Formats: sequence, structure tokens, C-alpha cells
Amino acid sequence: MSSGKVKTGALWTKNKDDLKKQLGELKTELGQLRTQKIAGGSASKLTKIHDLRKSVAKVLTVINANQRAQLRIFYKSKKYLPLDLRPKQTRAIRRRLSKEDSQRVLEKTKKRSIHFPQRKFAIKAVA
Repeated sequence: MSSGKVKTGALWTKNKDDLKKQLGELKTELGQLRTQKIAGGSASKLTKIHDLRKSVAKVLTVINANQRAQLRIFYKSKKYLPLDLRPKQTRAIRRRLSKEDSQRVLEKTKKRSIHFPQRKFAIKAVA
């Protein structure tokens, strides 16, 4: 049985198999504590259950973070990135035209601006 609380710093150095093994151990211990609680265990079991739940969350967080880091490396050279790896931003920003697209000008518009530029008017000062 494990001691309950898990230090997150120690988890980052472990590989995936060790993390899965530790996760299994924590879950079995949690299951045992829950059955003891139902059977009429002491109040100290409640705090231990809390610690175990948080430890399971820490292990899962490290596993998911490592997995996402590997996916980012895999998709670095690809054309498209999965939606969950793209920057979140706001919906309006995501829908906005790219800088390249917003600076594009149609051929007809270019010709019109060259041949019919904005007129400059001189205003006579009234004294």
C-alpha cells in the first residue's frame, strides 16, 4: 500500500508504465478504504480517502500533460493541429481573417485606386 499523498514533483520523472502502475495501486487502495468506510471505519479514513482522490488526480494530470506534450511534438511539422491543441482565444478572434487575407486587395480595386486616387482639396482661408 502507498502512503496516500503523492508529491507531484516526483511524478514528472517517472515513465508512463510506472505512472499507470501507481495509478492502479492508488485506485485499489481507494476502493478498499471506501468499503471500510461503509463497513463502519473510523473518521480518519475520510481524510485518507480525500488524500487518495487528490493523488489519483495528480497522477492523471501528469499522464495527460505528458501525452499532450508528445502530441505537440508529433504535430509540430504537420499542416493542421487538432482542435484541443490549438490556442483557445475567443470565438471572434478564431473566426477573424488572417493578416495575410485581410491585406489582400482585388485587382479591380488596385486599378481603381491607381486611376482614381482620393482627391485633395485646397481650402481658402477667410480673413
